[in-house]
Amino acid sequence: MSDVHHPSSRAIRLTGRAAGLVLLVLAIAYGIGGAAIEYAFASDPLGPRVVPIGLAVLLGLFCLFYLYSPGSAEGFPAGSLLLRVLAIPALLIVAALLFEPGGFAVSVFVLTFGTALLFGAPLVKSAIGAAGHAGLWWFVFAYLLDVYLPAGALFGAH
Repeated sequence: MSDVHHPSSRAIRLTGRAAGLVLLVLAIAYGIGGAAIEYAFASDPLGPRVVPIGLAVLLGLFCLFYLYSPGSAEGFPAGSLLLRVLAIPALLIVAALLFEPGGFAVSVFVLTFGTALLFGAPLVKSAIGAAGHAGLWWFVFAYLLDVYLPAGALFGAH
């Protein structure tokens, strides 16, 4: 039995257009949020608004194209596949909630570990990979790029 529901091509186009509309609304909200970023004019000629506004414009253009021509797509997932698909945003939310109490490394570890398990990696390899991934990005940001990363309240950081 398949974990994918196979709707008609009309239903797929309608689903594609609905997804394009939702993403367009998110692009507009992201652009408004980016435009609201305040900064000192002397800090940078372009300022921090450029990247979020640019990304919002690109996403908006792609959404408009997709609304016009949604193309074909696979059927909507069902059963265990649907649970796996929904687990990814749930993992992102858990990782975001853990960011302050657990810090950057714990948050990245949980996200990577959970994602590896969802894709069928063995438990031990998932844990080793997640620890390596969290350590790698901690090193890159904290030491190579000199970006402050919170250690988390669990580790005595405030």
